[in-house]
Formats: sequence, structure tokens, C-alpha cells
Amino acid sequence: MINSFKNYLVEEEKTLYIVWGRMNPPTAGHEKLLDFLKSKAGNNPFRIYLTQSEDDKKNPIPFVQKVKFARKGFPQYARQIMMDKKLKTIFDAMVSFYNEGFKRVVIVAGSDRVREYDITLNKYNGQKARHGFYNFERISVLNAGNRDPESKGVEGVSGTKLRGYAESGDFTKFAQYMPKKLSNSEAKQVYNAVRQGLGLKEQKEFKNHVQLKPVSQIRESYVDGKLFDVGDTVVIKETGEVASVKHLGTNYVIVEKSGNQYRKWLDAVEQVEQPRVEYEVFNEKLNENIYYDVADFSVSKDSIIISNEDVSEAGMQKFKNFEAADTHKTKDGRTAKKGLWYNIHQKRKRGEKPAKPGDKDYPKTLDIEQTMDQTRAAISREKEVEGRRDAADKKRHDSMLDRARMRRTRMVNRSTK
Repeated sequence: MINSFKNYLVEEEKTLYIVWGRMNPPTAGHEKLLDFLKSKAGNNPFRIYLTQSEDDKKNPIPFVQKVKFARKGFPQYARQIMMDKKLKTIFDAMVSFYNEGFKRVVIVAGSDRVREYDITLNKYNGQKARHGFYNFERISVLNAGNRDPESKGVEGVSGTKLRGYAESGDFTKFAQYMPKKLSNSEAKQVYNAVRQGLGLKEQKEFKNHVQLKPVSQIRESYVDGKLFDVGDTVVIKETGEVASVKHLGTNYVIVEKSGNQYRKWLDAVEQVEQPRVEYEVFNEKLNENIYYDVADFSVSKDSIIISNEDVSEAGMQKFKNFEAADTHKTKDGRTAKKGLWYNIHQKRKRGEKPAKPGDKDYPKTLDIEQTMDQTRAAISREKEVEGRRDAADKKRHDSMLDRARMRRTRMVNRSTK
């Protein structure tokens, strides 16, 4: 059917609806904007134009690549997403619309751009300028709604927020605000395009960091160096025997008792609290009693001699220095001896590298092979004793059964006589 002249007149009277935006990168929030554009356009034509600016701050994705991402993310509007490199500014677009014969233009924009577009575009309407000339009957700007930056949903999404996620390497949050039509692999392409535009390396591994809850408070304290030190006296809970810690493993300790060494889990032993003895000394100079906690010193009670000088201020400082020399305060406020883990943590704080075998300060390590052999031998002895006990129990049980059978047989014989 051939269009009549009347149809051409109706075509000329139609209003063009457009969106002019950065979309760097395209987000789920932009899809709501395009849906709003289509609903307002009705039977009128509508078009979507993306800006062509490129920089490493607000416009990391190149124009052509950005158009491709937008068409993939919003396939229902792929034909309306234009790629005309000649239209570098919105004024170039207005001149092009006028030359096409449109009489009215409606721009759909966010609340932060409504006033700017309304004033600037109407200012040059009918005015010849560097960008060219356009003269529309009416230029309108529609407010697509306010965006709430504090909102956690689509209403709060913005290109700035997503560029921040890409810069910090948080793909999980970045992907949450991508258009729904984009696959996971396509979302990764957009993510890496943003990173490359920001001058960052492409990310190839996408692993979510999961913060797990502590499995055991004992284990956490042990790792922090608060639980045991080599040389500590401990009690084996199962037997109540006292032993000494000889080696600190990953989640176990090796203790020594009566010349034999045993491997025990962290919760199988507990530290023996040393008795705390306080000595009261009257300081005539300060006219007050001073208490000295002997448990904090690595000397016996008999070796502490308190002279007249010692009860002076200088003497008190000597005790404090002596106390600090061999002990330290743990994170939970407990006073403990300086052991292996203390030295390791101090080296880490100073930024020193750990000592290597052969170095002067390399600690004397435990002969694990010898320890394992002793452990195996102990386990073998325990199994042997257990086997003998089982054999004795079985023999005793069999004897009981034999006696029961004999008794029953005698009773049956008596009853048949």
C-alpha cells in the first residue's frame, strides 16, 4: 500500500523522545530510565544516545564498546541505542533532529539534569551558533525521578558507585547492579573494561572472600600466642598427669613426661597456674607498704634480698626492670614468660625476616622423626596391652559360658532320671 501525502504530514508532526546519558557503565538503574522513556513516548519514536567522552575518571569505557555493552544489557532497546560518532554533543544531536524534520523534542533526564537541559537547549533554540541551527516548536525536559544515593537497591545505583567497586576489586557488588540480561561472563567483561579504563590490571580470578566464624576459641588463642609456650607446665586432662611442653605444632602440642613424649590436641591439656606469692615490704621513705609479686620473677623466694637501697625509688625501679626482662603481658592481660611465640611475634613487628637453618639465632628444633618413632612405639605398647586385656576378657567370658552350659547339662540330666 502506498502512503498518502497525509501520512507524511502526520509523520512530520510527531515528537521525538530521547535520552542523552553517560551510562559508563550501563546499570540496572538505566533500564528503569529506558522503560520510563518508552512509556512516555507512546506511539512516538524514541532514541537513546550515549556520550562519547573518554577519560580515566568518569568515562573509562570507550564509546563503541559502551554501546555494545548497552545493547547486550538492554536487548529490547538495541535498535533505539544509536551509534553516530558525528553527534558528539547534545547540540549536534538537536541540529540533526531539526534537519530530519522533527518539530518537537522531549528529553528524559534525571532530576539533577532537568534544569540544565531546559535552560541551555531553549536558550539556543532559533539561534545560530557554532554547533549549527535548530528551531523547534517546543523543547521539553521530563524528570525521570530522583535517585537516592543511600538506597541499597536499584534506586541507589550509580556509575560512580560501580566504578568504585571495580576500582576496589569487588566484583560481587559490581555484578549485583548490572542489567539483568547480561550473563555472568558479560558482566566480567564490563567489569574489566572499567578497570582497564581506570588504568588498573584486568582481573582474571573472581573469588568471594567469606569470613568464617572461629571454630574454636582455644584454637584462636593458640594461634595468637596466648595459650602455651615451650617449657610451660601442663596437666593431661585424661590422666591428670603433669607434663612439660616441648614443641608447639599447628593444632597440637608435644609434651614430655618421665622421659617419654606424647602428642596431644590443644583441648587435651591445660596449663598449670603457678601459685602467686606476694611479699609485703614497708618503705620508710614513702611511708607505705609495697607488694612484690614473686610469681612474676624467674628467681626463687630465697634468692630475693631486699636491702635498704631496694626499698628506695631506685630500688623499686630495679625490680620493675627485672620483672620486664623475662616476662611480658599477653593481649588478655596475663603475665607470661617470653618464649618461642613471643620472639616470633616481636620479629614480625620489627619487620625482620625469620632465621634460616645455619643462622646464629636459628632456634634448636625438635627432632620430629625421633619424636614420631617414640610416639609410634608408645601407641604400639598401648595396643599390645589392650590386646592382652581383650584376650583375657574373652577367655574369662568363654569360661563363664562353659560353666553355665555344664550347670544346665547337669540340671537336665537330673530331671530325666
